[in-house]
Amino acid sequence: MKIKLLEEFKEFAVKGNMIDIAIGVIIGAAFNKVVDVLVKEIFLPPLSFLTNGINWENKKIILREAITIEGVSHPEEIAIGYGKLLEASVDFLIIGFTVFLIVKLMNSLRNKAEDPKNATVTTPKNIELLSRMTELMEKQVALLEQKNNGEMGK
Repeated sequence: MKIKLLEEFKEFAVKGNMIDIAIGVIIGAAFNKVVDVLVKEIFLPPLSFLTNGINWENKKIILREAITIEGVSHPEEIAIGYGKLLEASVDFLIIGFTVFLIVKLMNSLRNKAEDPKNATVTTPKNIELLSRMTELMEKQVALLEQKNNGEMGK
């Protein structure tokens, strides 16, 4: 049982799945940093400017204020921090839109590459072979139809 599991793991790692996942995680972490800076340094400042300098990250609805006696808070403040939710929502929208654009670009590139009639991009061998097979099958069907039509005329 353990040997079979090790063999399956080896096959998984050798086929590139594990490497693809690792690369995806690394790129995702780097992408997260870019989006974080994009939101905090590019999108939130104009939003803050439009709202007269309000810092959205610290916005909250206070349900119960803390009472401070001789520098010690009794009890602690209870608040709903909606500013962080707003910031996370902006992050989500930017990430979602960026991923949409990347997937759209990748799909258009893949579609160009898979089109055997498009000479501007190299077509993968498997698509090229399937295209040739389709053309040959269409020729065979046409020949068979001609043969059948010729026999029916007799």
